[in-house]
Parts: sequence; C-alpha cells; structure tokens
Amino acid sequence: MLLNRIVLVGAWAAAAALMAWATPRQRVRDALVVFMFKQVITWPLGLLVVQYGFLAYPVREFPQATFASFSFEYFIYPATCVAFTLRFPERRGVWAKLGWYAFFPTWMTALEFAIERYTDLVRYIHWSWHWTWLTLLITFHMTRMFYCWFIEKGAVAPAVKGGTSS
Repeated sequence: MLLNRIVLVGAWAAAAALMAWATPRQRVRDALVVFMFKQVITWPLGLLVVQYGFLAYPVREFPQATFASFSFEYFIYPATCVAFTLRFPERRGVWAKLGWYAFFPTWMTALEFAIERYTDLVRYIHWSWHWTWLTLLITFHMTRMFYCWFIEKGAVAPAVKGGTSS
C-alpha cells in the first residue's frame, strides 16, 4: 500500500514539474486551454474503459465516488499533454515532429506498464499496452489539433512584451 502512494505522489510531482517546465509565464493561458481540453477527453474515456471492464484501478483516491483513477485521467495525462503541446517542435522537420508524437506515448506507456506490473494502481483486464499507446497518441493529436485551431481563431491573445500596449 505504501508503494502505491509513493508512486502516486511521485507521478503527481513529476507531472506538475513537467507542466511547470513546459509553460513559460506568458503561455499560462495556453497551458490551461490544453490542460482542460485533455481533461474533457480523458475523464469520460477513463470512465468508459472502467465501466466496460477493460481496466481497473484497485487503489483510487476517491473510491466512494468513482472507479476511475482521478490522478491519471484528471491530472497526470493532461499535465503531460501540456508539455507535449507547448514544447512541440513546430519549426523543425517532419521527422522531429513524428519523433515527438512517438516519444510521448512511448515513455508514458512504458511507465504505465511498469505501474501495472508492480503496483495496484492500475490493472489490465481486457487491455494491453498497445491500447494505451494508441489512445495516448490519438488523444495527444486531438488536443494538439484543438489547440492549433483555438490559437488560429485568436481565442487566446498573444502576450504583449513590455506590459500594456498603447
């Protein structure tokens, strides 16, 4: 039980640190847009995969309220998506972009697989690591496309250097 809590607290700390590293002060609003959009995707999907018996979360933060993992679906995945989106290699070549898309789902899937194997935080029932990798890839791409559309539409005003403009 102690190992589960240590891993959970470590994952929260790592996700928060990653999000803080990825978010320059002038892009906090962008980070919030990405974070909340990813939550809109992961929370319902997390509830569905648990409801249909694909995954189980034996150790949960709110066992009376939900069978899904609040930490993973509502904070850790969205926080990581902030780093993925805000640090995306926009001005680099296609191989750098494809590598970025492959890197994030891969390391997150590897960590989830280790967590599934050595803790009680997640249990694969009718699930496998490749489903995790694929859903992460798809949801990261959806979030990035939404963010690009949102920025293009001017919903998030660019930061003005030097304070207010006259």
